[in-house]
Amino acid sequence: MGSVFKERAFDFIIIGSGIAGLYTALLARRMGRVLILTKGSLDDCNTKHAQGGIAAPIGPGDSPELHFRDTIAAGAGLCDPEAVKILTEEAADRIHDLIELGVHFDTVNGEIALGKEAAHSVPRILHAGGDATGEHIETTLGRLARSSKSITILEYCFATEILVEGGRAVGVKALDCRTGSVEEFFGKAVVLATGGAGRLFKFTTNPEIATGDGVALAFRAGAEIADMEFFQFHPTALRLPGAPVFLISEAVRGEGGILRNIRGERFMPRYHPDAELAPRHVVARAIFFEMRRTGADYVLLDVTHLPRKLISTRFPHIYRFCLNYGLDMASAPIPVAPAAHYMIGGVKTNVWAETNIRGLFACGETACTGVHGANRLASNSLLEVLVFAKRIIDRVSQGGNPPSPSAEHFTLPRRKGRASSPPSLSALQRLMWENAGIIRSKETLEEAAEILAAWEEMAPPPTDRPSHELKNLILTGRLLVEAALIREESRGAHFRPDFPEPSPLWERHIIFRKERE
Repeated sequence: MGSVFKERAFDFIIIGSGIAGLYTALLARRMGRVLILTKGSLDDCNTKHAQGGIAAPIGPGDSPELHFRDTIAAGAGLCDPEAVKILTEEAADRIHDLIELGVHFDTVNGEIALGKEAAHSVPRILHAGGDATGEHIETTLGRLARSSKSITILEYCFATEILVEGGRAVGVKALDCRTGSVEEFFGKAVVLATGGAGRLFKFTTNPEIATGDGVALAFRAGAEIADMEFFQFHPTALRLPGAPVFLISEAVRGEGGILRNIRGERFMPRYHPDAELAPRHVVARAIFFEMRRTGADYVLLDVTHLPRKLISTRFPHIYRFCLNYGLDMASAPIPVAPAAHYMIGGVKTNVWAETNIRGLFACGETACTGVHGANRLASNSLLEVLVFAKRIIDRVSQGGNPPSPSAEHFTLPRRKGRASSPPSLSALQRLMWENAGIIRSKETLEEAAEILAAWEEMAPPPTDRPSHELKNLILTGRLLVEAALIREESRGAHFRPDFPEPSPLWERHIIFRKERE
């Protein structure tokens, strides 16, 4: 990289190449030179795994106000109303922007087709290619980014440090994963668009790139990290011997799929009046309890009562994937179980996607904008990306001031860690799944906190991408576990049987900031 690529100064440096990074880059190219750093190929991202679609209040009988109410209700008391209002009011314009960029959403009789998902009061989910929405958007935006003369893309380039001078982000230090050289790049604005941290857990719908890099980079630079205890577990991931963990979209239940335990009994009506269309955290925990009650490691998602043509055309990707592993979902139920899916918390921003560090922005799953509260409403994530990416560009063009640091915040405790073995990815994933997953308690969390603290001390200085990723995951895991220990209640995606009910005392956010050295 050092000998081939000479340019070091840009107007925007964007870390990540999913929809958050690409959409931001395409908007930013009108304001100057843009650099995209991505640790793998341009196509390695979480966006293409987004099957369900994008929520937007554009259909008959829908409105921004109704979408606002649904989002607030799902967020269990912790949404930022201002951020949600912005999300729902700007949604239609951002959908129009995607269409203008060349994204083709599915239609019925010339009108955009709208699907129904859990906790939405009306159909408002736009999709493309049936269940391949993320892939369609990623492909379209990637093609545009590659062809733009104002956008430079560096693949296999791992950001290892945010460079901060005088309280302002001025650039990025990065590792060339192919040569091992380390370079510095400088920019007027740095945008974190690195995605989530699903690889923290043994079972996850996320690809290998989801290693919490943005949260770790931001925390070490002095940015605030919020709401890390809220990690969303998708209720229905394929659990089939020989097959990888694979997301079975919530839209399958939206079209009439029924959940049954291994005895063939439908169980969701016992847990919630909305049954299969209850909020995700309710469905995930119900499946967890049914699995424990029946001694199985899966339940069954049954769509055999639906027409085969509907299944194969509405869910072509899922249908083909299951067929490839010998399962015809039109004639046999799908074995499913919960899996880690979406990091609700992340790098704390204001409604302009600004962090508390001047010049440092965050967008997409790595950001905590306040939109999702304690539990993300299905299909709001891709919409959040579009809305707040646009606001980054608007803010940079206006100038602006980052939010003041939060008055109430926590620092990571100095723990005397203990661990019987050195850190490894598999050991970390097992620990987080068993101790800090769908169900967590004081005892399991404290055990995890001590082991993670020991691993953080034991880990040698990272030298390559895998060791940097493990270091980032351990730090991200510590933030999650310590936040879950502090929040002594159950709310949204965070459930503790030792504190099984929500408490008015905890209608506030847990924010971490690095200790001053």
